[in-house]
Amino acid sequence: MKSESANSSQLDKVATLPPPRRLSIRIISTLSKSPVGFIGSLVVSIVIILAIIGPVISPHDPIDGNLRARFMPPGFADDSGVYVLGTDQLGRDILSRIIAGSRVSVLVGVVSVLIAGTIGVIYGLISGFVGGTTDTILMRVADGILSIPFIILVVAISGVVGAGLTTLILILGFTGWVTYARVIRGEVLKVREMDYIVAAYALGQNRVKVMFFHILPNVISSAIVLAAVQVGVTILAESSLSFLGLGVKPPTVTWGLMLADGRQYINSAWWMTTFPGIAITITVLGVVFLGDWLRDFLDPNVRGRG
Repeated sequence: MKSESANSSQLDKVATLPPPRRLSIRIISTLSKSPVGFIGSLVVSIVIILAIIGPVISPHDPIDGNLRARFMPPGFADDSGVYVLGTDQLGRDILSRIIAGSRVSVLVGVVSVLIAGTIGVIYGLISGFVGGTTDTILMRVADGILSIPFIILVVAISGVVGAGLTTLILILGFTGWVTYARVIRGEVLKVREMDYIVAAYALGQNRVKVMFFHILPNVISSAIVLAAVQVGVTILAESSLSFLGLGVKPPTVTWGLMLADGRQYINSAWWMTTFPGIAITITVLGVVFLGDWLRDFLDPNVRGRG
């Protein structure tokens, strides 16, 4: 009985906290119970911190090289300092370049997903809510865009406007919205038939208000989960395109460009490709793990069972 009363008292204390404080406690509590979520949040937090404070903590300049220190293995040291992960063909520090590349990965991943998510959510919301002929036309347009091979679309756009960081972000943003549109449309088709939507109409609310104030808040969690996963997909796409020469151009440092630079030296300088590849793998897995935890965290059925 004492244990039950103590638990009840703790729950009452949490319930009386302000909403942001209650949310923070619930996030920390669920993360502590989920190894996958904890690892994912830890990896994503480290990458974001590196992207923000990278220039401050980088041991060397990621762009300037030292030709006397070309192809030095991990742990090499000279008068200019220690090269923990070795150097590349121009004597540039691999660790510093990985830290610098994290900024591009975070920027491309977050901004591209924001663009794609915003377009896709609005598109899917309108398509599912209006229905009828409008829904059919909008979905056929989305299917048409989805049928175009991604690489061909990137090559065509890059050939017209030129390659670069801004171009890559816009390409990934304006080609990735279709997935959001289809997911949100499916959610809207279910939600718009529910009783509380009928009640909102009965109370005299107009269609625009119902769509944005009643339906959107109840389908946005699916978009958030999808966005979390798509950040990892976008980072992988950026690295792939940069590796193929279709993405970011030097002297901007990206993990994909580091892989491209090191592929011809893989037998003699394995560290040039190994460490950027590990950075990409860990980051993408961390984002996927965090997205998997976020799906469970936002699912009311899972919360109810917890």
